[in-house]
Amino acid sequence: MLAGCASGASGSSEAAVEDLSASAVKWDRETDVLVVGSGFAGLAAAIEAIEAGSSVILIDKMSVYGGNSSLNGGDMAAVGTPLQKEAGVEDSTDLMIADMLKAGKKYNHVDRVKAVVENSAAAVEWCTELGVEFTKLNFHGGHSVPRTNTTSNATGADIIKAQVAKLEELGSEVELKTKLERLIEGENGRIVGAEVRERYTLGKEDGGDIAYIKANKGVVLASGGFSNDVKMRTIHEPRLTEELSSTNHEGATGEALREALKHKAMDVHMDWIQLGPWTSPDEPGFGFCPQFCERLVGWGLMIDPETGKRFVKETGDRKERADKMLELNHVTLIIGDAPAVEKQVAPRIMEGGLERGVILEFQTLEEIADEFSIPKDVFVAEVDRWNGFVSAGVDDDFGSLFLADAAPIATPPFYAAKLWPKVHHTMGGLMTNLQAQVIDQDYEPIPGLYAAGEIAGGTHGAVRLGSCAITDCVVFGRIAGASAVANA
Repeated sequence: MLAGCASGASGSSEAAVEDLSASAVKWDRETDVLVVGSGFAGLAAAIEAIEAGSSVILIDKMSVYGGNSSLNGGDMAAVGTPLQKEAGVEDSTDLMIADMLKAGKKYNHVDRVKAVVENSAAAVEWCTELGVEFTKLNFHGGHSVPRTNTTSNATGADIIKAQVAKLEELGSEVELKTKLERLIEGENGRIVGAEVRERYTLGKEDGGDIAYIKANKGVVLASGGFSNDVKMRTIHEPRLTEELSSTNHEGATGEALREALKHKAMDVHMDWIQLGPWTSPDEPGFGFCPQFCERLVGWGLMIDPETGKRFVKETGDRKERADKMLELNHVTLIIGDAPAVEKQVAPRIMEGGLERGVILEFQTLEEIADEFSIPKDVFVAEVDRWNGFVSAGVDDDFGSLFLADAAPIATPPFYAAKLWPKVHHTMGGLMTNLQAQVIDQDYEPIPGLYAAGEIAGGTHGAVRLGSCAITDCVVFGRIAGASAVANA
């Protein structure tokens, strides 16, 4: 039965449908595959579907494409890449799988972890073929060896721009300011299309125009997580109130995930929400500090300014570090010297961080102590102790891993940044199989519905190992696009 236009909607070619069964809808547009979300996973799905001979409409509710993927640090974990081989790093799929399972507290779905790791080098190669330049091999806390391939500008936007260029080369584009409102079911519960709101503006939920898009082969949900939906995240993790900000873009609010749940989708790991332990309380969102802090992992030390001492394993996983910071319940510091910073941190990050005031420069350790009211003698002694561990190659206090070319902190200028956790990644989401099909409450695939990227759970378990997000998104995004075509 047809109802009047939705409140506030105007100029729609078709009235809003109260009963969203396929028989009640007059379609405004038609495509083979509808992709929701223009991050790494959504763009990968769209490209794969088009190259498999299908038409694609790719929508994004925001006014710019990329979402969190554009804010990402451009770090992609993989085994056996050219950068690893050039550096002589010994690695294996078994070792990366073990690292991901250890970080995830073995809550990970092992088959998904294997799929990501076994396809990781191919995912890097695929990005390279699109024109992405990976120029540096980095190390992230929780990994056993350096396996993080970083883009030339150390930003996920390098990958997004290459993907969008490929999409446009294939004759398609990202349709911005177009929000998924509801999924539409046909016979036997098959998802056959969607109600969308065109000319959408975040915060003006009743504005724009309602339209209906038919998807003959499938709908791929790649709309990201829900880190910026405080109500939703506190349902699953009550500590994550509005007092904690987020690294995510403002549109990471999870409504596409909730819409899928209304269609009997199974969820997984929704209580596992990751905090970034490398963010600054002095800048909004992701900012510059994470790429200063994480590049110093294995090179610099983290200090509790109230005691002047270390308090955590610097190369530990994100949960390990963030939980300890919350336990302390005050801002902490990361510290490095000139050689470490020059070798590890991109000039763009240093320039931006110094200009913004989130990275501070000092000529002596005593100046750092004065700036942050640290017990001076204890702090200087702690740096000396750290330097001894670095020289010996063994951390007797916390078991931190030192990289092969790490050196004592001794050469000014010294650099420091304040750290306080922010909500960063939602490990939970829709349950999918290895074909990226969304699974229902009867443990069967929902026909015509696929998901990839942060909206899909199960891969990362309790803690996502740093730099595995792009890999997961590209691997399963490509799978989702190909599956939507193959399973039609």
